Amino acid sequence: MATHADGLGLSSSALPLLRDLIHQRLGLHYDDTRYDALGDRLSALVIQRGLESFLDYYYLLKYDEEAAEEWSRVIDALSVPETYFWREIDQVRAMVTEVVAAMLQQQPLVPVRIWSVPCATGEEPLTIAMVLEEAGLFARGAIEIHGSDASPAAIEKARAGRYRERSFRSLPAGLRERYFSSDGDAWVVRPSLQRRVTSWSVVNLLSEAEVAGHASVPIVFCRNVFIYFSREVIARVVEQFARLMPTPAYLCLGASESLLRLTTPFELEDIGGAFVYVKRRGGRL
Repeated sequence: MATHADGLGLSSSALPLLRDLIHQRLGLHYDDTRYDALGDRLSALVIQRGLESFLDYYYLLKYDEEAAEEWSRVIDALSVPETYFWREIDQVRAMVTEVVAAMLQQQPLVPVRIWSVPCATGEEPLTIAMVLEEAGLFARGAIEIHGSDASPAAIEKARAGRYRERSFRSLPAGLRERYFSSDGDAWVVRPSLQRRVTSWSVVNLLSEAEVAGHASVPIVFCRNVFIYFSREVIARVVEQFARLMPTPAYLCLGASESLLRLTTPFELEDIGGAFVYVKRRGGRL
């Protein structure tokens, strides 16, 4: 098992230990064929710390009093910020027109709360806000949108609201002109749209305390993260959602993700032409 890190003088023999520790703390799963990717992403952190091996880094993360701060760097290094505006938009539109609109009509005095996790650099919560704005629903009642990600660096970028061309590859040009201002080689979110996102926060989906502070909402967008999790971790995260979310509750996953091999209170439904997992009965898994 040789990686690019070996060329930097870092032995890869302790990578299995690091792999298992990362799976335990972050849920990210690296099989035996992806040791090279893991080593390459972590090698810079090991060198920056002045350490001589991945084993030293393992001991730092597991036992050192500075471990909490270092885990933030690990999350940033391992995060996959592949996101863009208007991604899998049919599901967002369906939730807005079929579910949020109905909630506002049935209980106009109760805020509709939506949680996007992981939200990466903010494109998904802002997309949800744009669709709600285009549908005129902010004028019909209170709506809260909360964006969270395990990466502090990603949340910092989301708060800044500054995006390059790559983030706009699916967004209609007219909407970019309406909701963003050109600034050199980037586009900045207009304040009127940025204010529609109620909060940005750092949340690790494997931290029950952090999830508990956000998951008691009827709508959760948790898209394109389960593809990086093991089945065991997916079950654990979904169990938290099932326990904390009200009834009914709507869990939106990515198009390539599925809960069909798990036993959960969430059942797959077609809502407005898009598939969504819906909890219509209470109880734990």
